[in-house]
Amino acid sequence: MLALTKKSGYGLIAMTRLAQLPDGDVASAREIADEFDLPVSLMMNVLKDLAAAGYVEGVRGARGGYRLLRSPEDVSLADLIAAVEGPIRLAECVAGGRPRDGGVCRIVDRCPIAGPVHRVHRKLQDFLRQVTLAEIVGPETAARTA
Repeated sequence: MLALTKKSGYGLIAMTRLAQLPDGDVASAREIADEFDLPVSLMMNVLKDLAAAGYVEGVRGARGGYRLLRSPEDVSLADLIAAVEGPIRLAECVAGGRPRDGGVCRIVDRCPIAGPVHRVHRKLQDFLRQVTLAEIVGPETAARTA
């Protein structure tokens, strides 16, 4: 079964929460974690990953926290997942490379499902690129933060 990892889910929760903030406001990792009963340390790591990828900005100080750097319309689900997890892979064989080149699948050259799995993987990636944070947040919130 396909499912978001905890890290991807927490990243999506954090980005959604930050997208709902009024302009100029920030939310700390602790505030977001407490609001959704999530581990603070994991939320901090996720927000650091999102900051490193250029999706959020950390604001220092007593009233510090994080805020979005991009409009929700400019953040795809594929990019968000990749920012916290690395490249999206439906199966190990889509990671690229051959076993002799350090790749992960030793039977990819003769695998009967490699072609179909790669096609499904491309379709999944295309779909995730089309879904934006704005769609997840909802039209009224996305319009308010743009």
